[in-house]
Amino acid sequence: MGIELRCRCGKLQGEVDASRVAARAICYCKDCQAFARYLGAGDAVLDASGGTEVEAALPAAVRFTSGLDHLACMSLSPNGIYRWYASCCNTPIGNTPRNPAMSYVGLVRACLDAPPETLDRQLGRSHMTANRGSACGPTTATPVATLLGVARIGAALLKARLSGSYRDNPFFDASGAPLRTPRVLSREERAAVTP
Repeated sequence: MGIELRCRCGKLQGEVDASRVAARAICYCKDCQAFARYLGAGDAVLDASGGTEVEAALPAAVRFTSGLDHLACMSLSPNGIYRWYASCCNTPIGNTPRNPAMSYVGLVRACLDAPPETLDRQLGRSHMTANRGSACGPTTATPVATLLGVARIGAALLKARLSGSYRDNPFFDASGAPLRTPRVLSREERAAVTP
């Protein structure tokens, strides 16, 4: 079953295969908070404690259907993960490792055009929490959900690697280069958006 992927203004659109989403998480890390602030999207992305809802999926789950020219990439540091967004309206799309062989994308909830009850029905209600030490408010520990989520993500990564399906990645070209040249923030720029 598919979930619509859509930036806020609708110029970048696509679909996510719900069966390839391994887990759901709320990440409180300073980098996710900085990414939301870089985009000027803190109110739309971060919860009251500074958390970003992320759906952990295989990149092969994502298919862009229109507006791919609006897909942009940035990184908070020279060695940081790639953070993808729609340049037309600064909607965060997802986070990928720099190495496409690590077949993972953390899709930011803000780009999924579905009400919460639809996501709960298709992806499950359980959320694991990560990086709670950087939260700016109360959070809940989720040891069982985290253990199960990490196991599902690990199994999906291994399966993609063994089957070769990791090569099906809409964020990288056939040679393994990112589809867009990442904009790497300077130390000053990063400091300005880091909480």
